[in-house]
Amino acid sequence: MTVAIERSPTLVVRSGDLFDGLPDGEARRLERAHGNRDLINLIDVLGLAGPMRTVTPWELEDADGHHLIHAGGYAAVPFGENYPPLRDAMIRHLNGGRDTGFPQQSISAWRGAVAANLVALLAAVAPSHADSRVFFSSSGAEAVEAAIKFAKAHRPKASSFITFERAYHGKTAWALALTPNEEYQAPFRPLPGPVHTLPYGDLDAFEHALRKLGPDTVAAVIVEPIQGEGGVIRPPAGFLSGLGARCREHGILVIADEIQTGLGRAGHWFASVADGLDPDIVTLAKPLGGGILPVGATIARAPIYQSMLPGTASKRHSNTFGGGTLAMVVAQRSLELLVDEDLVAKARRDGEIGLERLRASAERYPEFFEEVRGAGMLFAIKVRPVAPEKRLPIDPELVPLLGAILALRALHLHGIHGCFSLTAQRVVRLTPALNLPEALRDQLFDRVDAMAAHHKQAWRMLGSMSPGRWLRLAKLAL
Repeated sequence: MTVAIERSPTLVVRSGDLFDGLPDGEARRLERAHGNRDLINLIDVLGLAGPMRTVTPWELEDADGHHLIHAGGYAAVPFGENYPPLRDAMIRHLNGGRDTGFPQQSISAWRGAVAANLVALLAAVAPSHADSRVFFSSSGAEAVEAAIKFAKAHRPKASSFITFERAYHGKTAWALALTPNEEYQAPFRPLPGPVHTLPYGDLDAFEHALRKLGPDTVAAVIVEPIQGEGGVIRPPAGFLSGLGARCREHGILVIADEIQTGLGRAGHWFASVADGLDPDIVTLAKPLGGGILPVGATIARAPIYQSMLPGTASKRHSNTFGGGTLAMVVAQRSLELLVDEDLVAKARRDGEIGLERLRASAERYPEFFEEVRGAGMLFAIKVRPVAPEKRLPIDPELVPLLGAILALRALHLHGIHGCFSLTAQRVVRLTPALNLPEALRDQLFDRVDAMAAHHKQAWRMLGSMSPGRWLRLAKLAL
């Protein structure tokens, strides 16, 4: 029997080609051929596909040369793109660091330092966490998955979890089960559970659910202190503190999902603690990676951590890339920048100014804005309906989505790179860098106002696309 010798294949793209600059058309072709083609087609129809290039950490340029203030990144870009102090820390490590890259079976000074600093930051506002421990992962969804396993291990006889309407916790199995969105859940049922979904901010509904379910059956409640993907929704005053008190009475764990709100974005180190909650488990991610690397973290009280990872069972949950040294270098430097530049306080001040500017624009153009909301440097713009559901040749359920995507396009055409909202209708978000220079901050809200002044009524955004773009969009939506 003759065995054929396998020859090395030829790569279709080399790194040198990318460093030299791959033509935009070729990048588009590769993405469409081998990636999420329909998403690329959708953002291309809207004129948002880019590729985007950085001008400064806070400013972008699209493929057509449009200048954009960077308010996108879904709260994962706390310092802007490629912020020099972060880049320099990475270069210093890569040029001279001798630490193992993935020290799963050895001590890591970097991992230990970041864990200690996270606990110190949390304990500074929530002293009961002084001896808490940290599990590192590579994303927010992974941080949520770890939190659920911590809760199940600590309360093994309790089988169910409570989440809230419009919540967003991710798209992996347990995270998706806790994200009550029919579009995301339906194709993948049965999901883990049981999970009970309650109205957000309604303590009476929570108490009624506990009486009905029996508190001994509930392992944990997971809650966002501010619903980010839901459209920057704050709960009523007293909801979080009341929720925490009732859970403590029954021994139910509270998981605070601070992936979007934590570490300064909402103007506080931890938005849940600022609003009166003393959570048992906290999930973090987005800002830890500094907009450069994916880093997730789950902080749990020591007894909960020990329930999950005791003795010789301490490897029953692990993460190959979690706590990797380069990721920890970035996370460490990110925490230092937040502290040294006092960015949490800056986010709170700039957030107040930004929300005041948005409210003034909403008063001037009430037929464009339905509502504006904000928490620190996390802003939401809800536009008026752009058309009656029966007036457009697309699925009526897509009409609210259309309002959001047209608003994203309108922002782009007026020089703002914004964010979609995954569990809200007719809502776009702005998540600018926490260290955004004041001149660009003012310019950002000038541009929002100019966008509204240009349209005056939300329905006029329908005229911002050519018939050809509308035809392509209709084909995608049918």
